[in-house]
Amino acid sequence: MQVTETLSSGLKREFKVVVGAAELGKQLDSKLHEMAGRANIKGFRPGKVPVPHLKRMYGKALMAEVVQKTIDDQSKQVLAERNLKPAYQPEVKLPEEEKEVDAIMAGESDFAFSLAFEIIPTFELKDVSNVELTRHVVEITDAQVDEALGRLTAQYKAWEPKDGKAAKGDKVTIGFVGKVDGKIFDGGTAEDVPLELGSGQFIPGFEDQLVGHKAGDELTVKVTFPAAYGVKELAGKPAEFAVKVASVEAPKEGTVDDEFAKKMGFEDLSKLKDMIRSRLSQEYGSMTGMKLKRDVLDALDKLYSFELPQRLVDAEFGGIWNALEGEMKKAGKSFADEGTTEEAARKEYRAIAERRVRLGLVLGTLGEKEGIQVNEQELQQSLMARARQFPGQEKQVFDHYRKNPSALIELRGPVFEQKVVDFLVSKAKVTEKSVSREELQAMVQDDDEDHSDHDHEHGDHDHAGHDHDHDHAEAKPKKKPAAKKAKKKED
Repeated sequence: MQVTETLSSGLKREFKVVVGAAELGKQLDSKLHEMAGRANIKGFRPGKVPVPHLKRMYGKALMAEVVQKTIDDQSKQVLAERNLKPAYQPEVKLPEEEKEVDAIMAGESDFAFSLAFEIIPTFELKDVSNVELTRHVVEITDAQVDEALGRLTAQYKAWEPKDGKAAKGDKVTIGFVGKVDGKIFDGGTAEDVPLELGSGQFIPGFEDQLVGHKAGDELTVKVTFPAAYGVKELAGKPAEFAVKVASVEAPKEGTVDDEFAKKMGFEDLSKLKDMIRSRLSQEYGSMTGMKLKRDVLDALDKLYSFELPQRLVDAEFGGIWNALEGEMKKAGKSFADEGTTEEAARKEYRAIAERRVRLGLVLGTLGEKEGIQVNEQELQQSLMARARQFPGQEKQVFDHYRKNPSALIELRGPVFEQKVVDFLVSKAKVTEKSVSREELQAMVQDDDEDHSDHDHEHGDHDHAGHDHDHDHAEAKPKKKPAAKKAKKKED
């Protein structure tokens, strides 16, 4: 094998590899003799098929296998001998002319191919012991527990039949047929739909027109779909719904006591409150962690600046941009509606892609240096958490990940990153500050709006190999009108 470096510029590397025809022929003969010992072809005794006959029948197919194995083996050897770590799977360029390909497959010509890739940049890991961080924590009060308990009782409120007219706060059960431009549309027809008046479940104006009606009434509700409605064909259009009120119910005064707690599956009210306190602790703890993680990533972003593999940046930007365009198209928005231009937006999200890749490389390199790994138990916990996001479909989720090992990398990534972030927090100067729930919520919300890149949750970073998979949330415009679209339902 002859290897010639044809390009070395920045992170870019290219090599030309030439493997002699004699070497290919030797590997082909080895495969043919191996096949001859077990071949069972009509007209020949088992294991006694002449090698020349096998070569005529299977020579090209076996040579294709030899060529592929040669590419794999020699590529690994080129990287290993030079201690190079590619940022992604190297691009292999093969001969294109048919005559040249035929000569190689016939064993009459040397096999030449090239490898092109970018290497993972080398950079010095910074000392984070002087990085100052604040862990914002919320103290859970009895008032917060009572407030949450109130929301729970409202969610499970009891209802009793009402003979009179429906008022705001009552529940009506209705059937309806919706029309746009005089035609019934998909999703605009339903029966026995429970609707609490004033809940804002339906499009604006719908619920208000049901107030004052009683069971048995039939009426026409006229509304206009919001301009940012999720179904483009209906967005901004006027509609009429023929509605029939089947029943009216009023909320029944409920008592929050041990009996209510037992209906919820708890021994008594104190146990129910303990559960609520525990849930609040988890909720606030999650927000605390999100804020701290964001601050860690911001600190790293300020500490590091180095050349990035452009193909990784391009791939990252492509994912962000496709998600952005899809969301804007669904919302019927343009860049002008966002108060920007496509050029400015591309520049903004290109910077976001660069930040993601840079942080991913830093976290991956640091995790590798510190020997941080994701064990099987942690991976299973992550899988369980993912399955819980799809109630009733847990088995399908488990089957999906069991059958797709590459999908597990997406689960491993966020766990790996969190462990690296935790390590960094353990080395930094962290002070604790008590804040109110509202203050912490505002901080997290501000972070989401100020950092529309959502660059937490990077995928696994395999710096000994080639793949750098990311599991990012969809990027959204900073003003996020599409993200704020009304989630109303007509059905």
